[in-house]
Amino acid sequence: VQLQASGGGLVQAGGSLRLSCTASRRAFSNYIIGWFRRAPGKERESVAAISRSGGSTYYADSVKGRFTISRDNAKRSVYLQMNSLKPEDTAVYYCGANPNYGFETMGLRAAYDYWGQGTQVTVSS
Repeated sequence: VQLQASGGGLVQAGGSLRLSCTASRRAFSNYIIGWFRRAPGKERESVAAISRSGGSTYYADSVKGRFTISRDNAKRSVYLQMNSLKPEDTAVYYCGANPNYGFETMGLRAAYDYWGQGTQVTVSS
């Protein structure tokens, strides 16, 4: 499955952005979809993920209460609403597709087989 991430940009601290991840195939609903990010000089880390039906979600501790992930399988899209952004949220954000099952796989980078190209998010102080 091919993924296309969009919606990044430059925002001031405290502001909001909404990222979108759109898939090319109808098989989109067969995958857990997750958002990861990589800041300069750091490893790619998990941010949030959502189950196939949208009924289960995962958030990294650093974004809980500020970010919300959702999906619309009819539109083959997953969204990441990011509020109260902080400078430390600055990174390239990637969406990925995970064919595995189980909540414990949602935050695991190795569980994701397909990746989008990334979208830059920059939060100024």
